Amino acid sequence: MSAKQTFTLRPAGISGLPELFPTGKIAAQVRRAAYMAAPWLLPLALFALWSVGAAQGWIAPQVLPAPAQVWDVLRDLALGGELWTHVAASLQRVLVGFAVGAVLGLVLGAAMGLSRRAEAYLLPSFNALVQIPVLGWLPFVLLLVGIGEPLKYILIAKAAMVPVALNTLQGFRQTPASLREVGRVYGFSQRQQVLEIVLPHAVPTLFTGLRLGFTKAWLSLVVVELVASSEGLGFLIVYGRQLFQLDQVMAAVIVVGAIGFAIDRVLDVAERRMARARSTR
Repeated sequence: MSAKQTFTLRPAGISGLPELFPTGKIAAQVRRAAYMAAPWLLPLALFALWSVGAAQGWIAPQVLPAPAQVWDVLRDLALGGELWTHVAASLQRVLVGFAVGAVLGLVLGAAMGLSRRAEAYLLPSFNALVQIPVLGWLPFVLLLVGIGEPLKYILIAKAAMVPVALNTLQGFRQTPASLREVGRVYGFSQRQQVLEIVLPHAVPTLFTGLRLGFTKAWLSLVVVELVASSEGLGFLIVYGRQLFQLDQVMAAVIVVGAIGFAIDRVLDVAERRMARARSTR
């Protein structure tokens, strides 16, 4: 028996035979595998319930199509190229809207974080305006810019700007006052204090704001496309509902969820790597 792997003898079970429970390396591997598998238990259970419910006819096929039927529709959309057209349109909108909203949020949050006067003037109105949901802004923006692409960019940018601005404000304010005092003692200018003291401490919070902003932008994209669009994943959902093709609706919903999950995982990995890089400095 190796030094890294030991076994503990436990009392006999119901069968009367002793049980050996591994401790050490194997136990750690088992725990790691269980930890990685845990997030998939609920989705797999829901998929099993969906499959059984469709097979047993618990709900009408017009309301709950079978997984095989949804897969066939998804495959046809992908092979025909229609799915990729809608995915490309949605990704373009969310990237442009997020970029604009992130820049505005960083500027606004930095202004409030560096100036108490700017915070006093801007933060109350900002907190009041952000309480209005995306659909609440839709009629007003529609009158200003029409139903074209600028409408979608503006609403997506608004959704992304809110968490970015608030997290930027929080990040800039969480720098210890003692460090800023040290910077003043060493004769740092305002610009040097921001770049060399405030910003490094604010980076983790800024990245969290960008991650939340992208999530909000993606959710708002689908909402906007549900209301005013002729292409995109949201339009694909609405079009399927209008034709009572629930298999197409569910196929589009699955694609929306899969893309959103993939984007969130990528941002999560990037945030963890950035945190590890900062910790090794």
